Amino acid sequence: MKNLLQTRGLPPLNALRAFEASARHLNFRLAADELGVTQGAVAQQVRHLENVVDVQLFQRLPRGLALTSDGLEYFPAVQRALLIIADATEALGQRSTFLTISTTPSFAAKWLIPRLSDFGRLHPDIEVRVMADEKLSNFQTDGVDIAVRLGKPPFPSGLTGELLFPLDMFAVASPKLLSAGPPIRSPSDLAKHVLLHDAHNSWPEFFDVVGGRTRVDTLKGPRFSQSLLAIDAAIAGQGIALTSEPLVERDIAEGRLRRVFDFSFPTSLGFYVVYPQANLHREASESMRKWLFAQYKQA
Repeated sequence: MKNLLQTRGLPPLNALRAFEASARHLNFRLAADELGVTQGAVAQQVRHLENVVDVQLFQRLPRGLALTSDGLEYFPAVQRALLIIADATEALGQRSTFLTISTTPSFAAKWLIPRLSDFGRLHPDIEVRVMADEKLSNFQTDGVDIAVRLGKPPFPSGLTGELLFPLDMFAVASPKLLSAGPPIRSPSDLAKHVLLHDAHNSWPEFFDVVGGRTRVDTLKGPRFSQSLLAIDAAIAGQGIALTSEPLVERDIAEGRLRRVFDFSFPTSLGFYVVYPQANLHREASESMRKWLFAQYKQA
């Protein structure tokens, strides 16, 4: 019987490394500097990969590169695969010192990363890898040890999910927008403002809870694929977003955002710490699990 990798046509590793570095930098020269080869060698490897997969991965521009739609889809999968290979290689001699945590880009940027140095101070022997992706990770194939995800029980068999904090939503806006725009005294006044939508589309639920929906078109307004983008749009004064405390606590504390009303509305969802019951890195995962809950209690 033929080898499985041979039958599936695995591309050359050097070509994949050249593609991944070029996709991150969007520049063959910078990718070549990182890989320690010539710019021509990187370009040649990328062309070879495109020939192997029979798909154009980059648009060659006068100043740099741009990923095609196929390249955009291929890049995160290749990056995850190379990370798994790198982790597996390093873990051969240091199995207990590496930990990969998976979460959404919004949670990673707004809550996890600003606090991560504290974990490093407490656990200098554990090297943390953050995998930020909207898609749910596969603990086995993606090399993930622990995850923080928005959802609700029940979780798949073999996984443990513990509630880190519930998802209570409230409206936020830039202080400049609130002072310059039409006054907002009740939810119905939001009809005079732009509503910013993320993938959760919580505005209809918001008005079902607080009232005023009959006067507000909850379908209008720009839509963003990630909560992080809707929050940034609110900071830029482009409208009013719905969010939760952990994602905007620093923006509110530092004056970039202000709560529009003094109330929140609860949802059925929450941010859960999820991990396999039979975890290969149990000690490192347990350290991360305890640290996550300690950080939330300190907030």
